[in-house]
Amino acid sequence: MSRAVAVAAVVGAAALVGGSLGSLNRPPEMTGRTQPDVVIATESIDVHVAGWVLSPGVVRVAPESIVADAIEAAGGLRPGALVDRINLAAPLHSGDQVVVPGPDSMNGSSEDGPLALNRASAKDLEELPGVGPVLAERIVAYREQNGPFTEVEDLLQVGGIGEAKLASIRDLVRVP
Repeated sequence: MSRAVAVAAVVGAAALVGGSLGSLNRPPEMTGRTQPDVVIATESIDVHVAGWVLSPGVVRVAPESIVADAIEAAGGLRPGALVDRINLAAPLHSGDQVVVPGPDSMNGSSEDGPLALNRASAKDLEELPGVGPVLAERIVAYREQNGPFTEVEDLLQVGGIGEAKLASIRDLVRVP
């Protein structure tokens, strides 16, 4: 290739690049093409997820996320979560807290009948004969770790509850 051809090729390429670069600062009407909108987006937001989820804590989700996305990022719902008490479609913002209620967030006492084991708080459970603060906390902890009780006899799995204790409270508690 001759030197003149090489110089002409470089000059032509420079003119092409220069013309393109020059059009970047012109409004779209002048260049005949549209330019994409510039959007500065955060890659993720931090949301605190608490309550009846498998892995409570701070999770990172996309900026356009909703409550359901944060719950999924926290490992999903635990058995017994009262998901109908929250808005799963609510949009999230960095710093938000999502609290997923569980059975213990409802008052477990009932004036008309036995105490609902899956809704009773530790304080409610302390009202049972022979159940103090330590045993009440064990019952709640067992329920949180293993999910809701399916039958009253499941209380036998809680440390500190034997056949005699179960017999004394059996008629005072219920499952659902």
